[in-house]
Amino acid sequence: MGQRRKVELTGEELRELDVEISFLAGLTRRDPGYVEALQLLGDNYTRRGRYREGLEVDEQLARLRPADPMAHYNLACSYALTLQPEAAFAALNLAIDRGFRDFRWLSRDPDLAAFRKHRLYRQLRSRIRAMQVEVR
Repeated sequence: MGQRRKVELTGEELRELDVEISFLAGLTRRDPGYVEALQLLGDNYTRRGRYREGLEVDEQLARLRPADPMAHYNLACSYALTLQPEAAFAALNLAIDRGFRDFRWLSRDPDLAAFRKHRLYRQLRSRIRAMQVEVR
């Protein structure tokens, strides 16, 4: 995960995505702990531009997998896409605390574009810079 984003899809691709969303939503209603289905559902909601629903799924995943850095990273992306920079900042800090280290992707992930314009992003960058260890 972590590379979610809305892309331009053809009409046929949108229909296929809607069918997949419907199928996965049914699966996760029957089994709310089905992590793999939830991950796919969250990705699909985001691809479809249904950010609020993707956020609900990511919140559920973060509760189910509190130690998983990618669960918190994806949650941060959903918060950024729903224009909640403070929540995105908190989730990104949790992701880092739990081991997220793909800072290059964080600096260009389109899902975090709005967050990178916020003052809290500068604080996050300072934290990341302080963590960097020079490799010789």
